[in-house]
Amino acid sequence: MSTADGTTGSIFRRKPIEEVDEEKGDNRLFRSLGLWQLTAIGVGGIIGIGIFTLAGLVANGGADSPGVGPGVLISFLIAGLASAAAALSYAEFAGMVPRAGSAYTYGYVALGEVIGWFIGWDLLLEYTAIVAVVAIGISGYFTEFMAGIGVEVPVWMQGTGDQIQGGLMNLPAIVVCLFITFILSRGARTFGRFELVAVVLKVVLILFIVGLGVFYINPANYSPFLPNGFGPVFTGAATVFFAVFGYDAMSTAAEEATEGKKHMPKAILLSLAVAMALYVLATLVLTGMQNYRDISPTAGFASAFQAVGLPTIATVISAFAVLSILTVMLTFLLGVTRVWFSMSRDGLLPGWFSGTDRHGTPQRVTWIAGIASAVLAGFLPIRAVADLTNIGILAAFVVVCVAVIVLRRRQPEAPREFRLPLMPWIPAFGVLSSGFLILQLHWETWLRFGIWLVIGLLLYMFYGRKHSLLNPDSPRLRPGPAAESGPA
Repeated sequence: MSTADGTTGSIFRRKPIEEVDEEKGDNRLFRSLGLWQLTAIGVGGIIGIGIFTLAGLVANGGADSPGVGPGVLISFLIAGLASAAAALSYAEFAGMVPRAGSAYTYGYVALGEVIGWFIGWDLLLEYTAIVAVVAIGISGYFTEFMAGIGVEVPVWMQGTGDQIQGGLMNLPAIVVCLFITFILSRGARTFGRFELVAVVLKVVLILFIVGLGVFYINPANYSPFLPNGFGPVFTGAATVFFAVFGYDAMSTAAEEATEGKKHMPKAILLSLAVAMALYVLATLVLTGMQNYRDISPTAGFASAFQAVGLPTIATVISAFAVLSILTVMLTFLLGVTRVWFSMSRDGLLPGWFSGTDRHGTPQRVTWIAGIASAVLAGFLPIRAVADLTNIGILAAFVVVCVAVIVLRRRQPEAPREFRLPLMPWIPAFGVLSSGFLILQLHWETWLRFGIWLVIGLLLYMFYGRKHSLLNPDSPRLRPGPAAESGPA
């Protein structure tokens, strides 16, 4: 395999675009996803935890942060604006490089192997952590639902952290992580069908919530609109950011799209547009129904309908919220497995991980990632995990926005199904806005992220650089057991 610049020994060697679609052998993914299934995966990844959990958490503030109040709407708009700049960059790349890996592959093609490695390594942690965050959110609604039908869930199994005094683990979150892993292990076709049906139900539920809740809005709840000033709004935007970028994980499924170059850009932009419209409506209704101080940080809409005397509706919302949030977990678990699979297939991680079964599903990484997310969800509080996901995704957005500028200059004539407008201003805004949001995160998040990147650097220097398929001396290029991954 050649490199784009011929520097086979360099850590900045680049994978040629013309070779990206030429994967051979048994470790390939099956193409079975059309435009609407892709869009459903994107919407499924974006909408869910943001509306049903994080909107209430940021508005209320929880135990360790000042509440944003009704200004949570502005937090979502800031996050959405930053996300839109990255979405346009992703759309251009997706129309050029319809391959599993998303930001990892884009960075590898445009900026070089070591940058691609860091983003891939970053996404392995972030996507797994997102699955955990969403599972924690589902657990909150599950507890509300059980209370609504008269069953008290023991405190010891409700979760950990400041919000659950006396909690030892989050057992419902662990169970749902393993359930989602099982669904994804059944193959992309089964997953796509489940996702499409669940997303339709989710959108119907949100429209129902908004349509009913608007009749119970008390305008007094909007005052003061920013009870703690504008500062917490930016911190809130950084916290809710991962609720507006499910299209990123969806783009990891590009290799399983029937017409990736044509459909991926459309699906990315459609999913973000639908999601932002629903976020604006939902946050206005939530903070209008209940004073921000009283909104539940884990089950916001359930508590809001309880507050206006509609406990039955609150129970129904809790039940359907669990189903609708499952789609977010599916999308991001799909993302982590496809990034992991792609890095393994490129030689940066052991080939054992890129083995697929007869359905073209990477079973090994699917179950490893699913179990890891279950451990995070079971034993960490939601804010710590949410912030950890956001710093990594924001870093990935910076890389993708830089990469799209570099590749447009380096290969301006390369075929593109979608061309990003206002180049380079939009991706430059994406770099600045994502960088700004990173600065709003807590120092503990920076520390955890730094430790993970150091571990990744050591792994790359001692394994990935040597075994990369762009290294002509790679053991993976030699015949024999070291070059084979085998079926899962």
